[in-house]
Amino acid sequence: MSDKFIRLMKIVNAIQAKPGISALELAEKCETTDRTIYRDLRMLDHVAPVTNEGYGKGYRFIGNFAMYPLNFTEDEELVMSLLPSLLDKSQLPQGFDSAYDKVMAAHVKEKQQHRSTMEHIADLIQMGSPAYKEDSPNYLLPIMEAIITEHTLRVVYHTQSRNEETERKIDPYCLVPREQRFYLVAYCHRSNQVRMFRMSRFRSVTMTDERFNKHDFNIHHYMKHTWSVYRGDHFITFKIKFQADVARYIKEEEMFVRPRMTDLPDGSMLFEVTVNHDWDFLNWVRQYGPSAEILEPREYRDLFKEQLKRWMEVYN
Repeated sequence: MSDKFIRLMKIVNAIQAKPGISALELAEKCETTDRTIYRDLRMLDHVAPVTNEGYGKGYRFIGNFAMYPLNFTEDEELVMSLLPSLLDKSQLPQGFDSAYDKVMAAHVKEKQQHRSTMEHIADLIQMGSPAYKEDSPNYLLPIMEAIITEHTLRVVYHTQSRNEETERKIDPYCLVPREQRFYLVAYCHRSNQVRMFRMSRFRSVTMTDERFNKHDFNIHHYMKHTWSVYRGDHFITFKIKFQADVARYIKEEEMFVRPRMTDLPDGSMLFEVTVNHDWDFLNWVRQYGPSAEILEPREYRDLFKEQLKRWMEVYN
């Protein structure tokens, strides 16, 4: 078994180093017969995408497969770490220890490089912090790692509306940037539904050993009619007229929803969109002041009139 393991490792390394290598060359490198190499290749085909492209063209890996980086799963890493204790070392041929050390060294180096890359990416992403806090912990790195490796998180989260902290387990799916902050889309085990969590409201974040599967979750479908963060359960179709001085900026807006924009003869633009919550959308419209006019629904036009009256009372 140990001889075969070492030979399979040699075959993998040889194919990776020289795509198109022949069975005869592999036999010479492994000091065995070509019949043994054919048997080994059939076995290897169950775990690695090796292919023969035709007579005289030899063997290569399909796609971007490579032994290095190793990309061990947790189970594979455990099996490899236990391998020396499971084998009778007195029956192992010379070279096993060095071959095993090289494999595990490559795996450790890969994990270190992965961690270093993640830390670098996290440092490049700058987020705002709550105004009432001088120093706020940044949980971006562990959350990004949990998203990539699909590990469940144990968190303590502050719910602003109830002004309370709760401990819960969440499966992190995706980060969504909004203004100067990030939101995490995650499945919450406590509420049994996919929710949005504001990053700055996490009080602690710990990665667990539990794994999760996103199944058929699709972030674009989830955010389809969501303007920013808040999601509702009924649809509202807005018609907004934007004046010419802001129309070109509206066209540059990046959003999950798909509005219908119609240029008008005077340079202004008719903007039509369906959203599932009004609050974020109305805040967005307000920033354009008198250059944005709500045409429909009528009740929101009247709502803006009332708000303008109250503003006038304040400033008068």
